[in-house]
Amino acid sequence: MPEPRVRTAVLISGRGSNFAALHAASLAKDYPAEIALVISNRADAPGLDLARTAGVPTVVIDHRTFGGDRERFDAALDARLTEAGIELVALAGFMRLLTAGFVERWQDRLVNIHPSLLPAFPGLDTHARALAAGVRLHGATVHLVRAAMDSGPILVQAAVPVRPDDTEAALAARVLAVEHEIYPRALAWLAAGKVSVEGAVARVDAPAAAGLLVNPAG
Repeated sequence: MPEPRVRTAVLISGRGSNFAALHAASLAKDYPAEIALVISNRADAPGLDLARTAGVPTVVIDHRTFGGDRERFDAALDARLTEAGIELVALAGFMRLLTAGFVERWQDRLVNIHPSLLPAFPGLDTHARALAAGVRLHGATVHLVRAAMDSGPILVQAAVPVRPDDTEAALAARVLAVEHEIYPRALAWLAAGKVSVEGAVARVDAPAAAGLLVNPAG
């Protein structure tokens, strides 16, 4: 009998390209996570159509109906996740700050991807800020979530060069390509029980594939 796969929800607010990458990876028979649910805080998120086409159940929890009460929104989100038997949660362009209580409830089972080499450039507009800062390397980070925005133990990073003639759009496209490579890998490590956390540091008991500048180096 094959090992049961870990039921995973992907939370989105927009186009859902990282959901698509995670779902594509999950189609492999040996992938340890099942993408069992997609939740969005926006009914018009294009990623919902991607999920429906893929046959993945979807839920909309519109944050606007909670009148700015983040705790009530997070309670509704937690209830849907629990009802669906979700074990891991992957944030993929989910544009809501989660409360400390929600993060604590899902600690080390809640993972995020961010378009920068954290701790550099947390928050929004990362590509424009990287260009303005004149950095030579930019990239993406997958990390376990903590209450502070874009913080938490890092699982994997991938770097891309910043070219002299880069535009924000060109740099964003190169970063997005590596996001789609590293997020499925990090989720697989987490679902397979290969991640341990020591203070602020995540240890991953898995080699990294060649061809990317990543951490762990493997």
